[in-house]
Amino acid sequence: MPISDKQRRHLKGLAHHLNPVVIVGQHGLSESVLNETALTLATHELIKMRINAGDRQERAGIIAQIADKTGAELVQTIGHVAVFYLHNPEKPKIRLPG
Repeated sequence: MPISDKQRRHLKGLAHHLNPVVIVGQHGLSESVLNETALTLATHELIKMRINAGDRQERAGIIAQIADKTGAELVQTIGHVAVFYLHNPEKPKIRLPG
């Protein structure tokens, strides 16, 4: 289920003080990085990722792959940093506004 603009603003505020917990390095998006991202999303629901890709198009492609393969919602991107959200129905940590 896509998040609304109000929910997106709420998540941006929560993500502001977070540090990147997963980093995509110069070798690109590997299976192990995807697995770590999925595990971290399941634990924290809201994460920041640093994507050290060469250019903007390459970063956009990696971000799209992450969202597609993990099922996470892209909250925002700023430069090399992307914020993802994935609701955990078993152990929710974040309560989104209606």
